Amino acid sequence: MAFNNRKPQKQGAHGVARVISKRGYCSRSQAEKLVREGHVILRGKPVRDPESPAYENDEILVDGTPVTTSEFVYFAMNKPRGIVTTASDEKGRKTVMDLFREEYAKMFPGKPVPHIAPVGRLDAASEGLLLFTNDTQWADTLLNQTRCHSGAAGDRIHKQSHLKIYRVQVKGHPTADDLAKMESGFSVPPRIFGESEEFMHAERAILHSEGEKNCWLEITLSEGKNREIRRMLAHLGYEVMRLVRIQFDKYTLGNLKPGELRAMSHKL
Repeated sequence: MAFNNRKPQKQGAHGVARVISKRGYCSRSQAEKLVREGHVILRGKPVRDPESPAYENDEILVDGTPVTTSEFVYFAMNKPRGIVTTASDEKGRKTVMDLFREEYAKMFPGKPVPHIAPVGRLDAASEGLLLFTNDTQWADTLLNQTRCHSGAAGDRIHKQSHLKIYRVQVKGHPTADDLAKMESGFSVPPRIFGESEEFMHAERAILHSEGEKNCWLEITLSEGKNREIRRMLAHLGYEVMRLVRIQFDKYTLGNLKPGELRAMSHKL
């Protein structure tokens, strides 16, 4: 039998790394790293365990500087194709954080860039709406909303959902039957040899417009599986030429140009 030697947290307390993150100082993973490397003082004593119990109003220092609750900010970006959704890139590619800092400096000259992170991801080849915030609780809420739907027996089933809508340019012309298959779902081969197949489906897949050799689809997803749309369409024999996210929950891309940043005045 395995035993857990970690001490239980005090009632009402959270791990110190989580409290640092909730104050908008940095991401949860960055906070955990700061704690482990000995940069954090909690209630006058150094801590190295990210799960050390801390209360919301506890005094916390990072390298001697108090960690206070930051002013929460919310932004939308039209992520261009070729930009990676990471803080840094080992291949030297430009990241969304590089672009965010550039655009923020244009919008607020001389103002320090807040500790901020993207909400979710878009792969390098994808474009469109990407949200940013330093409000980790809001980001977690947005990524983990629940909705209800009726099961086969009429009972109510809770399912995790953060609906995202994409415009997808496809080479060729998927049939109505192809789109119906996407909505009902099917198993897709793994990206890595030896792994299991994955079941994927779209909440909605419709034809938006069409040309002679290609067309645009509008596809709504409720899950965030890796390269989900591309893999489903490839399984049906279609190549994705462009993939643009136009909506994430109630937030829309609007008239943002590629690379532009827009401050949002309100959250959920």
